[in-house]
Amino acid sequence: MTTQLLSSELTNLIQESKRKHNDLRQAAEKSLEELKGIRAANEAQLAAELSQRVNFVNPFVIACGTRNAKFTGIAIVCLSRLILVTALPRSKLSPVLEALREATSAGLDVQLKILQALPTLLQNYSKEIQGDLLVTALNICFILQTTKNGIVNNTSAATLQQLVMTVFEKVAVEDKSAPDGNFVGSAPTGDGDVQLRAAAMDAYRIFQDICLMTENQRPEYLRFTGLPQTFGLELIESVLSQHAPIFADSRHPEQAHILRTRVMPFVIKALSGKPNFATSVRLVRILYTLLRKHLEILPSEGGEALDTLTQLLDQDAASWKRALCMEVFRGIFSEPPLLRRIFTLYDSKEGEKPILKNLTATFVRVSTEKPSVIGLGHQSTIPVANPYANMGGSSDQAMLEASGVTGIISGSVSEGHNTGISSQWSTVRVACIDQLDKTEPPSVPESYVYALTLSCITSLSEGLAKFILPLTVPPDNRARKRAKQSESGRESPAPTEDDSNAPKTAVERAATMNSIERSGSFKKNPVPLNPLAVKDHPLHTEVKICAAIIDECWPAILATCSTFLNAALDSEYYHGLVRAFQKFAHVAGLLHLATPRDAFLTTLGKAAVPPNVFTACLNSGAPKPPVSSPVSETPNSILSNARGLLSVDTLVTPVGAAGERQRQASMDANTVPQTLNTRNLLCLRALLNLGIALGPTLSSSWSIVLETLQQADFVLFTTGKSPGRTPIAGKGPDPKAEHEAASLLANFSTEIRAVETAASRLFESTVDFPNGPFVEVVDAICGLLDQPAETPSEPSSRPQSSPSLTPPMQGLRTPSGQHRRLVSVSGMAPTGPSQEDQFALAKIGEIATINIERLLSYPPDVSGWTRITTELISALSSVTFPTQIRTRAAEILVHLILDAAKAVGGFDDETRGRVQLRLLEALRDSLLPLQMEDRAVSVATHSTDIDIHKIILEGLKSLLDDSGDVLLSGWEITFEIIGSIFIPKRFGNDGARDADSQSLALTTRSGKLIRSAFNSLQLICSDFLGSLPKSCFLILVDTLYKFCSQDDDLNIALTTVTFFWVLSDFLSGRSKSLPITDNLVDDPDGVSLVEKASNAEDASSDAALWMLLLLRLTTVTTDQRLDLRNSAIHTLLRIFDAYGDKLGPEAWSVCIKSVIFKLLSSMEKELEDVSKSGVDEKVRYDWHDTAVVVLNGISTLLANYLDVLTVHPTFNSYWQQLLGHFASLLDFQVLEISTATFKALTQMLSQSQTGTKQNFNKTTIELAWDLWSRGVPVSKTGNTGKITDNQNCLLAYVAALRDVYRLIQVNLTVDHIRRMLTLLREVMQLATPGAYVADIDHVTPLQGQVLEVIKLLRTDLPGAPSALISQTSEFISLAFIEEHGMSNQRNSQKRTYVAMSKASMSILQSLIVEHASDVNIYSDGAFLTALTALSKPIVLKYRFPIITKTEQPWKLSTTSALVILEATLPQLHKLDISRSNLQDIWEMIVTIANGVISADCDAPPDRVNIAEDQDFDISSFLKLRELIIPSLGAEVVADKTRKVFAENLFRMSIIHTPAPAESSLIYGDNGGDIIGLSNLYKPRRGRTIDPPPTKRERMCYICVDELFALVTNHNEASTPHITVQPPTPAFPPPNASAANLPFEAPHTLHVRLARTAAPYLILRAALTLRAYIADQPLRGHMPQPLSQRKELARMLERLVELKSEPEAIPDTPNVESESRKHLLRLYPLLVSATRVAGTSGDEGVLKLLTKALEVIGSELGI
Repeated sequence: MTTQLLSSELTNLIQESKRKHNDLRQAAEKSLEELKGIRAANEAQLAAELSQRVNFVNPFVIACGTRNAKFTGIAIVCLSRLILVTALPRSKLSPVLEALREATSAGLDVQLKILQALPTLLQNYSKEIQGDLLVTALNICFILQTTKNGIVNNTSAATLQQLVMTVFEKVAVEDKSAPDGNFVGSAPTGDGDVQLRAAAMDAYRIFQDICLMTENQRPEYLRFTGLPQTFGLELIESVLSQHAPIFADSRHPEQAHILRTRVMPFVIKALSGKPNFATSVRLVRILYTLLRKHLEILPSEGGEALDTLTQLLDQDAASWKRALCMEVFRGIFSEPPLLRRIFTLYDSKEGEKPILKNLTATFVRVSTEKPSVIGLGHQSTIPVANPYANMGGSSDQAMLEASGVTGIISGSVSEGHNTGISSQWSTVRVACIDQLDKTEPPSVPESYVYALTLSCITSLSEGLAKFILPLTVPPDNRARKRAKQSESGRESPAPTEDDSNAPKTAVERAATMNSIERSGSFKKNPVPLNPLAVKDHPLHTEVKICAAIIDECWPAILATCSTFLNAALDSEYYHGLVRAFQKFAHVAGLLHLATPRDAFLTTLGKAAVPPNVFTACLNSGAPKPPVSSPVSETPNSILSNARGLLSVDTLVTPVGAAGERQRQASMDANTVPQTLNTRNLLCLRALLNLGIALGPTLSSSWSIVLETLQQADFVLFTTGKSPGRTPIAGKGPDPKAEHEAASLLANFSTEIRAVETAASRLFESTVDFPNGPFVEVVDAICGLLDQPAETPSEPSSRPQSSPSLTPPMQGLRTPSGQHRRLVSVSGMAPTGPSQEDQFALAKIGEIATINIERLLSYPPDVSGWTRITTELISALSSVTFPTQIRTRAAEILVHLILDAAKAVGGFDDETRGRVQLRLLEALRDSLLPLQMEDRAVSVATHSTDIDIHKIILEGLKSLLDDSGDVLLSGWEITFEIIGSIFIPKRFGNDGARDADSQSLALTTRSGKLIRSAFNSLQLICSDFLGSLPKSCFLILVDTLYKFCSQDDDLNIALTTVTFFWVLSDFLSGRSKSLPITDNLVDDPDGVSLVEKASNAEDASSDAALWMLLLLRLTTVTTDQRLDLRNSAIHTLLRIFDAYGDKLGPEAWSVCIKSVIFKLLSSMEKELEDVSKSGVDEKVRYDWHDTAVVVLNGISTLLANYLDVLTVHPTFNSYWQQLLGHFASLLDFQVLEISTATFKALTQMLSQSQTGTKQNFNKTTIELAWDLWSRGVPVSKTGNTGKITDNQNCLLAYVAALRDVYRLIQVNLTVDHIRRMLTLLREVMQLATPGAYVADIDHVTPLQGQVLEVIKLLRTDLPGAPSALISQTSEFISLAFIEEHGMSNQRNSQKRTYVAMSKASMSILQSLIVEHASDVNIYSDGAFLTALTALSKPIVLKYRFPIITKTEQPWKLSTTSALVILEATLPQLHKLDISRSNLQDIWEMIVTIANGVISADCDAPPDRVNIAEDQDFDISSFLKLRELIIPSLGAEVVADKTRKVFAENLFRMSIIHTPAPAESSLIYGDNGGDIIGLSNLYKPRRGRTIDPPPTKRERMCYICVDELFALVTNHNEASTPHITVQPPTPAFPPPNASAANLPFEAPHTLHVRLARTAAPYLILRAALTLRAYIADQPLRGHMPQPLSQRKELARMLERLVELKSEPEAIPDTPNVESESRKHLLRLYPLLVSATRVAGTSGDEGVLKLLTKALEVIGSELGI
């Protein structure tokens, strides 16, 4: 590549130089030949070959000298190539440089190529180019720099700078490589000349000449003048910044000497003048570089420079110049080591100027010089842009100006300005110090300087923090520390966190010697190291410098920060400021610099809760308080400092007119409601984070943090946590400011949460404090409580505070002290201070809970337990505190004790017992002030006392809930607390109370407390009886009795009763048997029992305690409250029942005598008292209920243990006494008591045994019978106005009979049975209808019981069956008796007795069938009574209105009657029964028969199936007929009875309703006589209306058939096919004993029946024929209706068939006939009917009539 280029260029050069320049052409040809002669494989070989050819470069040197542009261009290209590949011969460097210098006058391309080649030349030939050659190379650049072409000019400047840098690089290389010696000259220093090597010499000369030229002096070595000053300054800065080490005194003192003698004086002098912007920028940059990198070699000059910069800043110089100074300071402050060096060199040395201190003081002056620019006010605001700033450049403005309308808006542009510091307009895109390309000063924002000031402060605090914070952590844990810090919030220094296993230094060990070991702790070394105390640390000197910086500069820094805290800053700047504040305070605290730390904390507190906001919240709605100073005393007042002029008060006071306006605004702000905004919360969070970080070291300064937090809490409470809007520093519209304000507002809730989190962390961090610092925290929190003076106050003044006359002290502020006093003076409502006290209490509780293990592990005085509990007890018992504060204190105390109880679980038993006792004592002590008798309280205070008492009691319950199972000690105190609700009042025994009752009346402090106290007692009785020491059981019994006796809460009294059971259960469980004897309870007052029960060593103590428990419970059973006494009775008896197994006969004897009979006697006495007139009904009924409870309980108890009781010799006397008590109770005539009495009797008798194991003797049984047979229990009249339901009572009464009967049946007499039946009948009659019970299909329980008893009764005694049959018959009749007859007994007719009647039918059937042969049931009328009862439902049939779901009563009665008659009819003839009785019986049988065939079908009830019922009746009638025919024809049966039977058959046989004219024939008097038949021959008027057949048509035909059957001849000689002898199974041979009844042959019986039935048969046939004769002619040829035709045909057929009994029908005059007399009687009608049939053409009827007439003819002999 190079060969081709050179060959080509040489060829061109030869071509171009042929004519004029022979020497050039010849030299070029030679060089071309040499080039062609080189055989190089690569570029490196070519370069090596060419560097040996000395003459090869001659044509290029000659070409440059010709000044021909074409030749020069070719030469420069080739020389550049040769320089690049290092192909120049070393000996030709000087001619080449000269050639390059001569070529500088050529064109632009050549000049640029020259500049491009020079750096390469110096780099490739660095050793050769020294001295003059170097000067020549530099001169080339200087020459080219003077050209007017900007490109060349700038390129040459850059190349020159590069060459200078190369020179200094050679020095660095030379210093490293060259050995001592090879000096080429010397140079002066402050201590004489120094020998220099070549590179160092070149650098020295060049740098000195640059400095001289910059100062406009002639250079000593460089052959050039007129270097631009700005360029010279740039070269100086480049050298100083890039090769700072060369200027060190140790390496090149000659260069340091130049800095001292040339550079620094020149820069300072130049700056002191009035250089332009370009020069100033470069001068400042040099100065900044010198200060950063060369301050050690320029100590005095550096101080002077810094002072100069400070003065420039402080003077009212140009804004750009001040900005340059501040940019330098910003750089300095961002380098903490540099800052420390400055402080070390100047401030810390005596005699030197306090540079840093003056600088920070200047910051103060700068920050306050233009309040309006930074928007200084009474609080932080949001900056506002100049509303006119952008209008001039806007498109609208440009259009207006273009159209000639100028000046409209521009006139006001100058009036507006940006207010505040914002990253939007308070920064510059490029810092002034970096604007090297500008010649004119740029436009600097007015607030730029203040933004830089803020930046300096931020950098200072950041640097201090980064240096100091790591030193407070042991070295092994720094990695952990860094990790933790990276996780913490950007605003918060993370609390120092140490590893648990880090080795402790002596300092740490001393600090944490007393710290509590906590398993949940994340820090084991909570007290951060004070780096000042670690004197052997290698950085100890630096730490001291930091401490000195803080000590010297903190007032100014605080003042500056305070100013900016109240200025208008955007969020970025404000966050940075708060961080700076925080870090400075953090470092001061870590270094134990209390005064600056407290000052910063206080100011941060004021920023978090501005005094005007707090005061406005306090005074809302109240007169303004007197204005007082916003500061108050702290231990370290900055006024004691000599620099008091920088105190907090003066630093935050706005100055000038703007300040006056802001003060006015601040005063006005008090008149409107104010709240905290997001920035206030940010400050608060910073303060809290400082508390976290510095906690163990804060000591008394905790009050600053806590009171600020308290105030913030109060303000947020007062304003309801409503977000405060951050104010905007101006009234003009600024959308961005508005947006920022809105954004801050939106973040308010997030910031609130962050503050809450920080506050939580703050208190959580105390867990790892040593005891000393922790107690200091506790003192500070307790100090927050506004303890009011215990003096009476006016009614209108607030009760919880009294005015404080102590004026606030001047000094550092404790944020809430003065405000509390202001409120006291102004007489405010209690809400505000109450909220502050609420906060204090909450934090006491919080810190106690967090440190619970500390409080329990150390003595109470050391750990803070005593301080905390005393404060809480004092607050809850103070009558001057408002209610909510007192109750809150009580709740916190309880919560603390509960937490402590849980935490103590892991301790050993001894410690746990000691701590538990301490906890319970704290609970008890909290109640002691409330229980003082001389406690003077108002109604409101008393109410609060009760509420607090309740809280403490509920706390006790929770304590037992959580820890009762592990409670080792303090049970007596527990009962003392529970019993604290009772107020004992003693009184004399004046006879008003029973001797057995206590002489100590109990009243409760309040009914509200009972439930709370009882809950604890309930818990003890439920879960912890096993944990109680023996000494507590007697206390427990007394406590239970107290709770039973109190009148305030019945439910609790009831529940307490159950605990008697629980305690009894427990006591019984401890021993297998209870040795109860007469001697145990010989003292009636129970004194000996108390003594024995309290003596735990006594063997009978458990038995005594158990008996004492029963006696206490017995006393409760006489309580006037129903539920309570009932419950006590239940429990008492339940105890006996459950533990009766452990009682022997003697023990039972004692208990029955002491308890049971005492109970019954007291009940009788009370019942007697309430039965008197004038007693309230409710009270009376309650005692009735109690009596029931007693009876039920006693009966169950005695029944269960009857076997044990009967063994004892005294049982008979006990039994007699018991039944005597029962009789007395029955005499009260109260249904409920009577019910219970008989149930009790039943229950006890049911346990009795019969046979060989019989435990009741005859006397005992007779006593029971006497009690039962006294009579049916009734209710005393006038007991109540309404009908009482006596069903239950009667049920019990009947049920008792069953058990009495079971025992008495062996010795039963008929008198017993009659008495039983009499009483049972009374039972049925007296029974009232129960509600919602129907007895149609099912019997009532009472009816069922009565019937069951009747079934049980023995019937083997003479007279017993008759009595039972009569009574059962009466029960059957009850359902069908006349309504008016039972109206008095049936009580509004709600009872139907239908189901009972049906059930009784079955019983009656069984009784009669079983005893059918007993003549007594007939002779004494029992059988007749039974038939009469059964006949009633049969006769009524459809006329009975009640329809049952099951079989109807008349059907069941029919079935029973048939069964009974079948069994008894044969006996009627066998037994000796009187004639009258038999006639009555037959009359009733006929009544039953008539009832069977008859039915009122006109209006049958619904759900009746007439066809089914007809079938049933037909079947029943046929069975009955078999039983009574022909016996009905006996002579003993009255003719009237038979006539009734036949007449009913006749009437029931009528199928179609007769015509009205025939009714008299059927139902009148003349129908019964045969003579009256003559009327039938008279024709009646016909009917065209065809009546329908009856609904029971089949039954009618059965009755017709029966009439024919009765009249039929039954003679043995008669024609067999005509006469059928009916079966007579019920007609046995005569009994010899029935002497009064003569035997009659069956034929005789039939004749009597036929004679009775014949007239009715002829009448029945005549009616049918007569209807046909009268009605058919009217029909013409229309056929007769089918049913009538059927009836007529049937009648004619039977008449023809019938062969009647000859004796039944009297002979027809003049005609003789045996068996056809009935036809002869009907002959006229038959003839008439034949005529009608013939007329109407009715062949069928005519045929039948003809046949009948033929039979008549045969009889007549025709």
